[in-house]
Amino acid sequence: MITSLAIKNYALIEKLTIDFSKGFSIITGETGAGKSIILGALGLALGKRADLTSLKNKEEKCVIEAHFDISKYNLLPFFEANDLDYEPETIIRREILPSGKSRAFINDSPVNLQELQELSLYLIDIHSQQQTQELSDEEVQFKIIDAIAGNLDTIVAYQSILKKYKSNKSKLNALTKRKSEASKEQEYNTFLLEELLSAKLKSGEQEFLEENYEQLNNVEIIKESLDKSLAIANEEQIGVFHNLNEIKNAIQKIAPFSTDYNLLFERITSLKIEFEDIAIELNRCSEKLINDPEQLNLINQKLQLIYNLQKKHQVKTVDELLDLQSKLENSVLELGNIDEEIAKLTELVDDNIKELDQVCNTIHKNRQEAIPLLSQKLVTILETLGMPNVRFNMELNSTLTYFENGKDELQFLISANKGTDFGLLKKVASGGEMSRIMLAVKAILAQYSKLPTLIFDEIDTGVSGEIANRMGEIMKEMSTQMQIFAITHLPQIAAKGTEHFKVFKSTVGEDTQSELKLLTVDERVVEIAQMLSGTVISDSALNHAKALLN
Repeated sequence: MITSLAIKNYALIEKLTIDFSKGFSIITGETGAGKSIILGALGLALGKRADLTSLKNKEEKCVIEAHFDISKYNLLPFFEANDLDYEPETIIRREILPSGKSRAFINDSPVNLQELQELSLYLIDIHSQQQTQELSDEEVQFKIIDAIAGNLDTIVAYQSILKKYKSNKSKLNALTKRKSEASKEQEYNTFLLEELLSAKLKSGEQEFLEENYEQLNNVEIIKESLDKSLAIANEEQIGVFHNLNEIKNAIQKIAPFSTDYNLLFERITSLKIEFEDIAIELNRCSEKLINDPEQLNLINQKLQLIYNLQKKHQVKTVDELLDLQSKLENSVLELGNIDEEIAKLTELVDDNIKELDQVCNTIHKNRQEAIPLLSQKLVTILETLGMPNVRFNMELNSTLTYFENGKDELQFLISANKGTDFGLLKKVASGGEMSRIMLAVKAILAQYSKLPTLIFDEIDTGVSGEIANRMGEIMKEMSTQMQIFAITHLPQIAAKGTEHFKVFKSTVGEDTQSELKLLTVDERVVEIAQMLSGTVISDSALNHAKALLN
């Protein structure tokens, strides 16, 4: 329940703080006095969008702070889920800055509007005559029936199963689609894979083959160069070996005379040994060199195969072809595993459907039992509200579709007057009738579920006299279970409240302000008398007001 509301710099309100008690509170005031401003401020606190027009003084920020006693609302899970500090006395604060920016806080922790709006659903339910059209919405109608049917916990369990079903069904559909697409490509992928496998590719193979190809393709010039080099090295009179020996012998004679000469001798000796190794290697290369046109042709064929595969698959190396081969192997293998995965998911989906159908049957049965009870209770209340011939026809039909609250579709039909056919609420019921039906629904729901604070914003429009009196009685009776506010123009309803607030305008200099005041007993008598007779209060109006209050 809301325990207090503080408003600063909002619309026509400069500064206002008011405390509320549990029970049935009345808010009255002349048209334009600011009742809608109070609701607007409360709406901002509960997460509605704001703009700079909300500010009374455009140079100062607007602050709206509402205190709630949530000790009996079981809201700890919400606070934990949103990482907020839980306090039995929870404070919601909304600030609109002159820059136009808006900030929201729950127990001094910054929150976004979505979090604020989610919390507000548990705190306050505001109903105006316009909002009674919600009764025509099938989702709202189901909520009413399910509250009486005791389906709320069952529907939560159903939604958990439904979430699993949708997830598994989505995975199954994706796999089935993947299989269909993969099947179309499988033949081509298999052809590509077999082509790569038949090539028997190896990492580094291309470089090795290209080197061997160059050798075999140029065997004659290589042979000629090697043999010429050996001839130059081994020539008896002018060959490299002969000349190196001559140099070595010459330097050997002078080596003992100087360290420098000795070092030269060592170097020429090393050079002679190195050249001897070179000559041996030249001879080995020459001897193993073979002119093999057949081998050259085989190498050329393999290289052309590699080049063609690289061009076909738009890659540059054998390693890239091997990676592609591995992916194709996995793709073909994966298709073989898809059937197994599809079978497992199909079994899971079938199990989900069995669970869903079982829970849906329970929900449907409970609804069928609740509908006559709801219809009877609505008729009983509405008869006292001036609708003696009202009848309801609620048709519940099972479908094959899983909705968020089961598999049922609902036709909520009404006949408001004797001799008239049944029709949809929004087409058959008048505004005043819709208001009374909404009040009846809320009165019934208060017996079956923990409703938040209810604010009835002039839903009594279009009624008067004894019907208004009965509406007040119903609200008063509801207030024994919950906190009720009624914004009203009817004295019969205003007299039923446990406390009475008046909204009025005052003028301070050139400034007009809206204010809210808790009336004393005597002030209530005067206010109700004014509601009965207007500005000029007669003795009979005062007596009538006292009688209503008594």
